[in-house]
Amino acid sequence: MRQSFLDTIHASQDRPLEPHLDEHRTSPRRPLTQSPTRQAMDDPILTMEERAAINAGRWFSTLSPSLRHDILRCAYVKRFRDGELIAARGDTPEEWMACARGAVRVSSTSVTGKQITLTYIEPGLWFGDVSIFDGDSRTHDVYAHDETTLLCVARADFQKILAQHVEFYQAMLRLNARRIRQLYGLVEDLNTLPLRARLAKQLLHLARSYGVASLANEGEIRIGLQLAQEELAQLLGASRQRVNQELKGMEREGLIRIEAGGLVVRQREGLMRLSEADSDK
Repeated sequence: MRQSFLDTIHASQDRPLEPHLDEHRTSPRRPLTQSPTRQAMDDPILTMEERAAINAGRWFSTLSPSLRHDILRCAYVKRFRDGELIAARGDTPEEWMACARGAVRVSSTSVTGKQITLTYIEPGLWFGDVSIFDGDSRTHDVYAHDETTLLCVARADFQKILAQHVEFYQAMLRLNARRIRQLYGLVEDLNTLPLRARLAKQLLHLARSYGVASLANEGEIRIGLQLAQEELAQLLGASRQRVNQELKGMEREGLIRIEAGGLVVRQREGLMRLSEADSDK
C-alpha cells in the first residue's frame, strides 16, 4: 500500500524513519538531513521549498483546511529527471498531479514528427484532471523540464474526495474556468498583439514564475527556467529567427540581458509597457 505524503510526514515526527519503496523505484529513501539541493530521486517527502510551493498555489490556497488535508493525506511524491517522460499521449489517466519543483513541459507532435512545446506548468499548479473527469485518454505528452517533483493523487482517491467534498466540485469548476479564460486570452493575444508585445508578456510571466532576484544588481531578475530560443518561439507561435531578433532588440534597449545561462530581466517596467502595446503599433 502506498504511503501518503502526510502519513510520511507524521511518521517522521514520532519514530525513526524506515526505508520507503514506491512502485517505480527500488532503493530506500535517504535521510531528511540531506541538502534540499541534493534531494534523492526516491525521497517520498517534499522539501520545505516544495511544500511551500504547493501550499502557496493560487488555487490550492483558497481551499478549506479540511479539503487541503484530505488531498494531501492521499498524495504521494514522484521525482523525475530532466527530460524524463511523465505521461504520454494516449495513456489512461491514473493520477491527478501538481508541480512542486522544476517545470512540466506539455508537448505535441506535428505531422512531420517534430515535437512542439505548448506550455509549461509551474510549481503550485495542478493538472491532469480533465482526462479523469471525461474518462478519455491523455491528449498530450508531458515531460519533466529540469529536475522536477510532482505531488500525485491516484484517480480512485480523486473520485473519493469528490464524493466527500461538495466544495471540491466547485473548486474544480473554478480551476477549469480560469484555464478557459487563460486560453481565450492567449488566442486573443495571438490575433491582436504583435510578436514584440507577446514576447514581453511571456518574459514577464517567466520572471514572475521562475524569477530569482539578483544580489549584484538591484532590480534585475534572472529567469531560472532554462529555455532554448526554439522552445520560447513555440510558446509564442513564431519562428526562432523572429524571436531572436526581438530578443536582441530588447537587449539593445537595456530591457533584458542575454547570457549563456539564460535571460535576465533588467527593466520590468519597460517590458510591461511593451506588453500593453496595441495591435496597431
